[in-house]
Amino acid sequence: MFLKRFQLGLIHVAVAMTLVPINSTLNRVMIKELSLSATLVAVLASLPYLFAPIQVAIGSYSDRHPIFGLRRTPYILSGLILCVLGVIVSPQVAFLMAENFSLGLFAGIFAFGLWGMGYNLSAVSYLSLATELSAENERGKTIATMWFMMIVSIIATAIGLSRMVDPYTPEALIRAFGYVAASALTLGLLGLIKLEPRSNSAAEGPRSENYSYKQMSAAITANPVARTFFIYLLLLLAAILGQDVLLEPFGAEAFNMTVTQTTRITSLWGTFVLVAILIAGLLEGRVMKKTVAQFGNIGALAGFVVIVASGVTRSTNIFYIGVTLLGLGTGLSTVANLSLMFDFTMPGMVGLYIGAWGFSNALSRLTGSILGGVVRDVVNQATGQALSGYLVVFAIEAMMLLVAAIMLTRIDIKKFAKGVEEPSFVEKVALAAE
Repeated sequence: MFLKRFQLGLIHVAVAMTLVPINSTLNRVMIKELSLSATLVAVLASLPYLFAPIQVAIGSYSDRHPIFGLRRTPYILSGLILCVLGVIVSPQVAFLMAENFSLGLFAGIFAFGLWGMGYNLSAVSYLSLATELSAENERGKTIATMWFMMIVSIIATAIGLSRMVDPYTPEALIRAFGYVAASALTLGLLGLIKLEPRSNSAAEGPRSENYSYKQMSAAITANPVARTFFIYLLLLLAAILGQDVLLEPFGAEAFNMTVTQTTRITSLWGTFVLVAILIAGLLEGRVMKKTVAQFGNIGALAGFVVIVASGVTRSTNIFYIGVTLLGLGTGLSTVANLSLMFDFTMPGMVGLYIGAWGFSNALSRLTGSILGGVVRDVVNQATGQALSGYLVVFAIEAMMLLVAAIMLTRIDIKKFAKGVEEPSFVEKVALAAE
């Protein structure tokens, strides 16, 4: 099983690597060096998540339509290729936007949309595959392995990028993105080799029914616990992941950091996410998942509060403490909440439910990034101080985490399972087709 976990980790690494240059380096270059609007950058960076609703459909479709006997591999591969192509063209699109805004904007929508479609295709498929290949009591270890490898790759990618763009030039940026794309594709292909067993129709177990999109939505909304979990994930991830677009520009604005220095913020954050993932792995089976998740949520909340304090005091030391707390909280929260997410599935509908939780993930990124960019720009215009906009955004994200932490106390997996089995739930899903 370790080999399969390692291969799943390679796939997760490959997709995550394509995100790092866009969300950790390109966003800073577009906002600071190219002087593009933070709102515009946030919208473009979040554009991929507009495709999030297709995750539910893709998950359910792949449940029912294996290709050459493989239910997940073809979708993962297609998505990875699209992600890689998006990374290759994105820096060129950014420079084009600075020179010819109209043409660049059109190209930007295409480039970021390309990556977004790939992300949605691959993410729901490899998470579904991870769920199917892992026994219920092994899912925490699978998640910990996948996220451990992902964070190591994020740290390595961030360090590599910071070196390849030092000194910064447009040519160096384009070349660095090309190297990342090639590395991601290679690792993804290695991960897919002989990973998924071929299915032989019904012999492989229950298959998903042919649900309509309305029925698939009802499968989530008809169950009160699933509905609460969906909203909880939305708030939690919008706060934790929404800072991706703004944290590095904040470092440049508040502390006059260079491109190389702000890129290394991702390495620092990733190192402590990694530490937290190791801690979460050690706590597996010893501490309840909800307890670990709550510690993570509160840790991330404290991180945002400290980062706000660093901006007020203009202290880099306090800023690094905030990033450390944010990393630790993110790591604990990620492992625990994804393990919970895997528990919120049922045989024959794995792809459907993973698609729904993936939709919540993507929608939260969209919400968090756009909210961050718009609030930053609005407050900047109102006060004439760009730093104030960042501080207001981080304060809002801290409040979102507080609400999510309160919601977590109302989530009970046993009630979810009971609700799925009740005839009223089945009837609600069936009624959605009428």
